[in-house]
Amino acid sequence: MASRCRWPPALARRLDPPLRRVSSEAAWGWGQDANLHDGDEDPRSASKGRRTTEIVIKEDEEEASDYEFSLGNVIEKSGHRDGSMYRAMRWGWKRNYPVGDRSETRLEAMRFSDSTERRSGCTMLQIFSLKLAKIPGNDGLVELYGYIAARDHVDKLLNYVINISRDDPIIVEQGHIHTYGSLISMGGGPKRGIDVADYALIEYDMRIKRGRQERDDLQLIDGASSLHYHGTWHRPFTYGISNDCGGAVDMTLACLCCAVETTVEVLISEVQSGFHMSLRCFTSGFNTEIRLFDGAVVGSCALKRSVVAVVEGSFMRLKFKVSTPSPGSESKRRCTFKAKTHGHNTREIKTDFALISVKVTWSTLPGRFPE
Repeated sequence: MASRCRWPPALARRLDPPLRRVSSEAAWGWGQDANLHDGDEDPRSASKGRRTTEIVIKEDEEEASDYEFSLGNVIEKSGHRDGSMYRAMRWGWKRNYPVGDRSETRLEAMRFSDSTERRSGCTMLQIFSLKLAKIPGNDGLVELYGYIAARDHVDKLLNYVINISRDDPIIVEQGHIHTYGSLISMGGGPKRGIDVADYALIEYDMRIKRGRQERDDLQLIDGASSLHYHGTWHRPFTYGISNDCGGAVDMTLACLCCAVETTVEVLISEVQSGFHMSLRCFTSGFNTEIRLFDGAVVGSCALKRSVVAVVEGSFMRLKFKVSTPSPGSESKRRCTFKAKTHGHNTREIKTDFALISVKVTWSTLPGRFPE
């Protein structure tokens, strides 16, 4: 099979300063640290009736270098709440993506994990984190709901990064730099990998719950953005989506060339007592974390599976941290896996609190899902 990887063009001049604003009018921590390793271990590591939506692109200071990042503009007539997303379907991008079809992607992860056919990775989108950067008219805790989803050419249906119902909103606090209070849990991320060999569409409709009726709620972000594979944004960077309602969400993402779809499954058993656990993931040599889990464990359970993009032949590292309120009862573990196009790897982590079993399954994405 021919490779669907696209390597970035030659280095372009750096943006000075490393920030770009694109505006368009749119209607719309166990004991000592231990390494679990085998042969896969890496030896190193405005007009009336319209809203203006602004994208702010910022380089991650940790990853800054001489690269120029490019991102598609916020698309006009892409509002969900005002219905403009579903009108004027003759627009080119609406012909390319069936935005009127609100179905979730039919393709499950791990489709080619057992394949004997020689396959290669593709250019994939990895979203590292979502952050509530600004709350309109409120500096405290808020109830947040809504969704952010991607559509790619594989089946062009909604692949939810987050999907939170109004009946079960999450509590989020506006954060400040260097704090985690504003992170929006992605709950495992998308259902499957996101292919951006050509381009992809990111849809978002998020609100702040204010009262009993939906009409009392406050819009946070609403619309769609097109992601085109231009420039050299194959390392993490952050862009903020905001509108004239006064709110903003920061998304840290990267486009990874020759990447494979990696499904992480964690089973916790033999629980001796309740504890708090965090699980962080680092992909393809980057220091930017993906928070897979952060919460209490009170009994045997399986965490929601997570889907991560990893560059073929590079490494994915998982870092576990377990603790209880008792002084000194904190333990850390990590395990590293080398990415491949199919198959799976397993690890077992034994602690005083529980047995943690990890399964990592590798797969490529299909060029297109059959109708």
